[in-house]
Amino acid sequence: MYEEISLLQKNDTWVLVEKRKRTRLVSCKWIFKLKEEIPRIEKARFKARLVARGFTQREGVNYNEVFSPVVKHSSIRMILALVAQKTYNWIN
Repeated sequence: MYEEISLLQKNDTWVLVEKRKRTRLVSCKWIFKLKEEIPRIEKARFKARLVARGFTQREGVNYNEVFSPVVKHSSIRMILALVAQKTYNWIN
């Protein structure tokens, strides 16, 4: 948990603000998972994630926009093509 919190703070994931009167906050929850062992490479270990419980939000009240952390396949292809092109030019 401490590692996860320190990474969230390091990456400026949130900004601390004053709570307004009569405002419901979006709660959060810790999710714990046992990451399986990779024989002779990595021991089994626990991982922790802090997740927002977004189901407590109401559209127009708690948020106006929705963001998804999913990248488009076309974006990945474009980046790989640029890397391949730059690498090819660098070799010649």
